[in-house]
Amino acid sequence: MQPADTRASVPTPDAPAAANPRHDDRHRPGQRAFRRANLALFAAGVATFVLLYSTQGLLPILSADLDLTPGQASWTASAATLGLALALLPASALSDRYGRTAVMTASTLAASALALALPFAPDLTTLVVLRVLQGAALAGLPATAMAYLAEEVHPSALASAMGLYVAGNSIGGMGGRLLSGWTAAALGWRWGLAASAALALLAALVFRLLIPAARHFTPAPVDARALARTVGRHLRNPLLVRLYALGLLFMAVFGAVYNTVGYRLIAAPFHLPEPVAASIFVVYLVGTGTSAAAGRLSARLGRRGALYVSIGVTAAGLLLSLTDSLTCALLGLVLITAGFFAGHATASSAVGRTATEGRAQASALYLIAYYLGNSLGGTLGADAYHTTGWPGAATVGLTAMTLAAAVTLYATHQAHTARRMTSVRPGT
Repeated sequence: MQPADTRASVPTPDAPAAANPRHDDRHRPGQRAFRRANLALFAAGVATFVLLYSTQGLLPILSADLDLTPGQASWTASAATLGLALALLPASALSDRYGRTAVMTASTLAASALALALPFAPDLTTLVVLRVLQGAALAGLPATAMAYLAEEVHPSALASAMGLYVAGNSIGGMGGRLLSGWTAAALGWRWGLAASAALALLAALVFRLLIPAARHFTPAPVDARALARTVGRHLRNPLLVRLYALGLLFMAVFGAVYNTVGYRLIAAPFHLPEPVAASIFVVYLVGTGTSAAAGRLSARLGRRGALYVSIGVTAAGLLLSLTDSLTCALLGLVLITAGFFAGHATASSAVGRTATEGRAQASALYLIAYYLGNSLGGTLGADAYHTTGWPGAATVGLTAMTLAAAVTLYATHQAHTARRMTSVRPGT
């Protein structure tokens, strides 16, 4: 990733030049340090996303044990992503000042330590406060990991290293939901959280033992005014703002659906056992394939074409999920997941291509909108489910997709208008 102009940033994946281009000593495939760096970042990704989504798989059990509504219980999931969103830019600034490995180590160990306290939370308020703090602590990894890889790994191997890091995120996200859900179904939610904490702490220790020392990091002071100017320019860029809105809206659907689907599956008419309902997060693996396919879809249909397809698939899944057939409900969930990941991959990749300066901050702002969307959609969806059942949660998702379609239609209109103005000029 290339450091942005302010240096207080979440770097983007353009590798910086080595200090001596004639002797580039960054890690390459086949080297022991390269394998260690890859495995360390994989472990850190697992630790981070195990903790970030650890309560989502046990929301129905939390509701039953603490006498909570779905909306109240969902705050244990939304609070973590909210804390992460708010801490992303500060965490990236700290990594520019104090170093990538220092911030990543502090992030994973602090979040794991907070996780060990979660099973002892006496009430919902304490649990939510701890989750906000945990989310803020976790921000150090997504704000820093890609910068470390870009600085320490040779450009020829950067794509594969990034891929393994993202795989750790995906496996951690799914594993956190499954581990906590299965354990909670057998032993209670406190043991579910304890199991997630133990796995995350183990992964954090593996990270710390394996991560090679940074050799190409140069500390830089944080220029808050320059950072604010860059962020302000991005927020005045209409195209970037539309991409941020799309990231928020797609993630709002994902939060609304996955915060409530467990409740639906254990209730009438399905009455699935809690361990089976917790296993629904295996569907998350659908995103691995659709994220990769999104690039090919964009190449074939263009960015807006890929977004229309993603919106349509997500909306179709929401509508299909409204039936009382378990098969249709599960197929609907597959479509929702596929559409979400394709839309997210399309919008997020467009951010880096759109920003001509300060790409680091542009990417950070997208992640902030993305995680805020998860918190907003998850809470609204859970409240709607409590009021009107699954149709309420699906309506939250359909509303978000309607807004996403409106944003994309407006972008299409603006593009057509710009082309007409370019082609029809006086004297031509």
